[in-house]
Formats: sequence, C-alpha cells, structure tokens
Amino acid sequence: MSARRLLAGVRGDAPLSLAGHEAVHGPAPAPGPGPGLIEAAQLAGLRGRGGAAFPTAVKLRGVASQRSPRSVLVNGAEGEPLSGKDRVLMRLAPHLVLDGAMAAAAAVGAREVVVAVRADGAGAVESLRRALAERAGDPASTIVTVPVAYLAGEESALIRHLDGGPLKPVVVPPLPFERGLRRRPTLVQNPETLAHLALIARHGPEWFRGLGTPAHSGTALVTVAGEVARPGVQEVACGTPLDAVIAAAGGATQALRAVLIGGYHGTWIPARAIGAVTLDDEGLSAYGATLAAGVVVALGESACPVQELAQTMWWLAEQSARQCGPCSHGLPALAAMLAAIASGTAPPDAGDRLVLWGKQVTGRGACRLPDGAVRFLASGLRVFAAELDEHARRGPCRACPKPTVLAAPAGRRVAA
Repeated sequence: MSARRLLAGVRGDAPLSLAGHEAVHGPAPAPGPGPGLIEAAQLAGLRGRGGAAFPTAVKLRGVASQRSPRSVLVNGAEGEPLSGKDRVLMRLAPHLVLDGAMAAAAAVGAREVVVAVRADGAGAVESLRRALAERAGDPASTIVTVPVAYLAGEESALIRHLDGGPLKPVVVPPLPFERGLRRRPTLVQNPETLAHLALIARHGPEWFRGLGTPAHSGTALVTVAGEVARPGVQEVACGTPLDAVIAAAGGATQALRAVLIGGYHGTWIPARAIGAVTLDDEGLSAYGATLAAGVVVALGESACPVQELAQTMWWLAEQSARQCGPCSHGLPALAAMLAAIASGTAPPDAGDRLVLWGKQVTGRGACRLPDGAVRFLASGLRVFAAELDEHARRGPCRACPKPTVLAAPAGRRVAA
C-alpha cells in the first residue's frame, strides 16, 4: 500500500494548483462548526507532527471550548535546523495545508488564520500566497515570515514575537488555547498536522488508520540526511523499519556509527540496533526516543561523534533565550565541558559532571529547550561512550577537523 498521502501528486519543481490539488484529493468538504471534525481527529488518533506529538483533538477541543473570538496559527517556523518537511509541504502542496487550517478554523469557530513561515522559506511563502489567491470564501488569512531561529518554533515564543514582543518563551499557564495571538484563544498546529486533518476530513478516521500502527497511526514526513545517497523528504507509514527508510534514501554511503532520530532534540540509535528499530513512538521508546520532528540523520564512521555532540550543544546554548537559569548557565556549562573532553583538557570527573548537570537542567525554565538538549546529550553519552573516553585521554582525533554532519543543510528536496 502506498504511503504517499500528503505528497500524492506532488512534483519537485512546482506546487500543485487548486485544480491539480482537487484532481488528486477531491474537493474539500464544506467545513462546518461543531464536534464532527474534532471527533474524527480523536478516532483517527492524530497527534501533532511538530515534535511534541500532542493529541490534535485535545487541542481542537480546548480552543473550541473558549469564548470567541478565536484564531488558528499555522506554525511553519520549523526551528529544527535539520528538518525541511514543513517547507517542502507548504511549497509543493499549499492547498492541503490551507484546507486543514480552514477546516480547523471552522471546527473551533476561529475568525482568522495566520501562517508563520521562516524567513528563508521564500518558495513556501510564494506558493501559499498564490494558493490563497486561488481560493474564495476562506476566513481572513495572513502569511507572515519569522526569524530563522530555534526558538521560532516554540509556540509561546512565536506568539510573543507575532504580537510585537521579543522571540522568547513565556511561562505558562495560560496556554495558547486560553490566551494566544492578540490574547485570543489560539489553536497552534504545524503544517503537516493540518494537512493530515484535511485528509481525515475527506476520508475519515478509519482510512487514516489504514496505515501506521494501532498506537501511532497514519503516515509521517521524515527528513533524511547525513551519509545517504539521496537525502531528502520522504513520506512513510508510521512503524516503517528504520533500515527501510535509509534504503529508500539510496542506502548508506559508508558504514554507519549511529543514526540520530528527531533532530537536535533527538536521540542517538547505535548502528547495531538500526535493523531492529521502527519509526513509531512505541518502537522507538526502547531507546528513549520519539519520532519528534521527523528527522533521520545517518552518521558515518568517518565522522567524529564527539565533535558532533560538542558543536550541537554549543549551537543550542547560543540559540537559547538566556532568560532562565538552565539556558543562561546550564547549557553553556554542558557545552564547555564537552569542548574540554574533545580537546583532551577535561577533568577526570567530566562525564559524571555532565550527567549531574543534565539532571539539574531538566524540567526547569520557561520552555523545553534544555530538556531536549539534555536528551540529545544523554543518548550521545551512552552511544559514544568509547569515543568520549578516547578523546578525554588523548585529545582530538583525525576526524575532528572535518565539517560536522549535523550542520544545518542549505536546502531540501522531495525524495524520488
């Protein structure tokens, strides 16, 4: 059974027009208020595809229960630097994203839809603007560009920025469904989640559950990068074996050390486990991982995993808002200790300090950036224990000067 649902009919060179979109998916059903779509999302088991995997129906129901006026915010900021799936979707299938946004707006009684796209997503912005020009009768819709920054994807920071404030998270409650854009109850969903919602509105929850696993239904867009022959964005059924995803990307171009699942807030899977891992949260849970933002990075034997950890932790520390202790002090301390290990200048108890500091950072602050950074680091400490020990004793290796694999790529394409 084909897994191409969101990417059905798309080409790599041009977005689907409204006519082309409807030829593939059929016309969108007339949106209407009430619990129908919300119940369908619940029966489908749809969960957010932006990273947190929060049940979509719960968010919809929360906003619908609030007093009007209400808003829908499409969070296409895609702060995860290794992900390109949402920009691909907005660029090539803009009507599917808009269908989902309009259906959600009707279901929760929202009067406006705001689509936030990162500033380097010019192709996505242009496709969405053309798509809006083709449509009639939709709620008031606005497309805005936001900074290319990790925190732009954090919903409270994004709302604060769109309301004219700094790009910094706020302490909750109130949550966005209670008070979001312009202090209105706001539904915040990422583009892929809304595109799935558009198809559930057409085909129903049983159709959606026709792919995936009982616990993790449907399909997911994944951005495959690193040491593979054909990096790009794939659509896979949840539960697809990890090695099949790598094979669909043309296979590994060299022997692998590990695979990173989920991006800069993700989890490392050791090479020996690749054949046993499936891309669903239940299958990944044995490794402390989730599919998160749908990033799959193959790390080859030629790379230095210690440098990958150290450079990524520095980047995360620099991307923080620096408004809470865990980000102001914790992340820089973790990054500095990793750098000392990489250079062979760390104290003998460096590993113990990293573990202790990670525990002290987790669960504190206004957002989840420290938690995700520690999850990335903790899995790296497990998977690359031998390499870290070697660097602590002998200093840099021959692979240290090479560019890191986890550096944010310049662009994305749809996998053939």
